[in-house]
Amino acid sequence: MMNVTIGFIGLGGLVVLLFLRMHVGLALALVSFLGLTAIRGFDSAYGALRNLPYDFAASWGLTAIPMFLLMGAIAYHGGLTSGLFRAAKAWLGQLPGGLAVASTMACAMFAAVSGSSLATASAMGRIAIPEMLQARYDAGLAAGSVAAAGTIGSLIPPSILMILYAVFTEQSISMCLMAGILPGLLTAFMYSAMIVLRCSFNDQLAPAVDASSWKERFASGKEVWPVVAVAVGVVVTIYAGLATEGEAAGIGAALMAIVAFVHLRRGSRKKAFMDAARETVLSTSSILLIAIGASLLTRFVVVSGIPRFISSQIIAMDLSTTMVLFAIAVFTIILGMFLDPMGVLLITLPIALPLIEAANIDLIWFAVIMIKLIEIGLITPPIGMNVFVIKGVVGNSIPLSTIFRGIGWFVAVEILTLIILILFPQISLFIPNLMVN
Repeated sequence: MMNVTIGFIGLGGLVVLLFLRMHVGLALALVSFLGLTAIRGFDSAYGALRNLPYDFAASWGLTAIPMFLLMGAIAYHGGLTSGLFRAAKAWLGQLPGGLAVASTMACAMFAAVSGSSLATASAMGRIAIPEMLQARYDAGLAAGSVAAAGTIGSLIPPSILMILYAVFTEQSISMCLMAGILPGLLTAFMYSAMIVLRCSFNDQLAPAVDASSWKERFASGKEVWPVVAVAVGVVVTIYAGLATEGEAAGIGAALMAIVAFVHLRRGSRKKAFMDAARETVLSTSSILLIAIGASLLTRFVVVSGIPRFISSQIIAMDLSTTMVLFAIAVFTIILGMFLDPMGVLLITLPIALPLIEAANIDLIWFAVIMIKLIEIGLITPPIGMNVFVIKGVVGNSIPLSTIFRGIGWFVAVEILTLIILILFPQISLFIPNLMVN
């Protein structure tokens, strides 16, 4: 049997295991080990299984992941996230659909300390959705706005997905993180503009709320500015090259711990910090397990000759760069409908990376496109992960069909934003190019 045939059989088996709900990391490792055994024998496969996990986990760039996760976990368990929504509500609540706009902006701010779409949606959903429902907002708009805005956590630094992408593609972590800033802000602006326009034409979606006084607006900033200052400080430190990503993440986590310590009452500090530490350990372990499985899959895919085979087929068919991107987009979005974002990224990269390199596509720019595609999958039926996170938050108060109905407008905006980012690559590359210059 040809190695390429074994490779495609392995990828087919991987899809079956994922549909059977096997853990992504274990499925990747199992398929890779069996595939390498079939191609090169047991000893070679065992050698890869023995050496690759250590070689990958020893990468210095990965040290930023647990620190960024800890920073976000401390912000959440330290009760700092609720202040973000209150501040956004005070300044934006008087707009048409103002509470939904406020939840979008609060998600963007929390994304700057969490680095995770699912964590952002979960944290802000508990705070923003009940308040919107109490204000008689349309349930689909209330749930959909938070589910969609949570995806910004995958773009705005410190994005865990961006760090993993940079490690796997051997790109600068700093430049990949910085590339996500303007696309993330553009996404938040596009969501907000759509909400305001819809609610301007249909005031039944979002009844008007009383505007906050200037005193209330400035008072809300007192609770928020330390969190914003830490997030901005981490980004500026990385951009200016004053510290590596891991060092900046460690500084950010330490400063966030100080902010939370001051904010919390004495009796609740121990529990909050213990919960944050426990969540960080569990999340880091899960991420590394998936990433190690993906590194094994990369070895299997390369050994099987799939990249060479696909590249030769593309050359033979004379596919344009647009068609290559379209094929990757369809594959990524379909995976994103069923899997968590980490799994989608690390399953897609070993297959897509040779195609991207063959097409001479800028890998920093493609990082943004890849993350944006994963975002779309996170809110696309039938199993958009962010939608189910919100469903878990709201329970039986909002039917799943209503959440999916509300998310439709946001999917359309995501596709429009993706088109803008493809047509104008300089949006993604502007800040990284400044760093180079």
